[in-house]
Amino acid sequence: MQPLSAHDLNMFSNFGTASKPTAKAQVTRAHLLSTALAVFRQRGLEATTMRELAAAAGASLGSAYYYFPSKEAIIQAYYDDVQLEHARRLAATLSEAPGSLDLKERLRAVFHTKLDILQGDRKLLGALFRYTGEPGHPLSALGAGTRKNRQESIEVFQTAIGKERLPEDIRALLPTALWALHMAILLYFIYDDSPEQQQTRRLVDGVLTLLVRMLSLAKLPVLKPVRGSVLTLLRDAGLLPETLSPQVPAVQESQS
Repeated sequence: MQPLSAHDLNMFSNFGTASKPTAKAQVTRAHLLSTALAVFRQRGLEATTMRELAAAAGASLGSAYYYFPSKEAIIQAYYDDVQLEHARRLAATLSEAPGSLDLKERLRAVFHTKLDILQGDRKLLGALFRYTGEPGHPLSALGAGTRKNRQESIEVFQTAIGKERLPEDIRALLPTALWALHMAILLYFIYDDSPEQQQTRRLVDGVLTLLVRMLSLAKLPVLKPVRGSVLTLLRDAGLLPETLSPQVPAVQESQS
């Protein structure tokens, strides 16, 4: 699969203006973004300057800064578009077979479509993952600057879980746990040199098989106190998004 292209995605989720951009402005921004990502993929993020990006796009430096005030703003737009595309592809998969996919198949669609989107960007991802260890960096996967992207990604996993019969506490925990698992998978994906990263694909399928089996055991009433302790721990640590609180409608314990 080809690397994520600005022309294939909705490039204007965060245009940065209160009024609707003109068609010409949309084209200019899309061109700047796609050019910048192509240069980043070839030369790397740190080695490239905004002046070089503007020159590669055939634009003035002022125009480049108008649409993207920094390289970080370009990558943030990339994050936004990856997230939009991920949600779109899952929605398309679910609409093709409404109600007929089991939990493992729905989760498999989430993980594999994310890998499909990022297939050509492993080098770029490797450069971006380094910021995870810098909490204050705007591109840190765990930082404040990417909180919106994290929450949207977690909500994609929540969508895949759907109306699966689960106790309320598991329903609250599972989307965040799946997001964390997918981040670990992406790290493995970056290092995977197998043809078309098939080892990562097999890892995903194996892990999801085990996960679904473990969920069947985790639903047992005897483990409810353990689940409650984990839920409290994550909430106290600020790792459980407010939108995924235990008040989310769920099947009652007695039904699970």
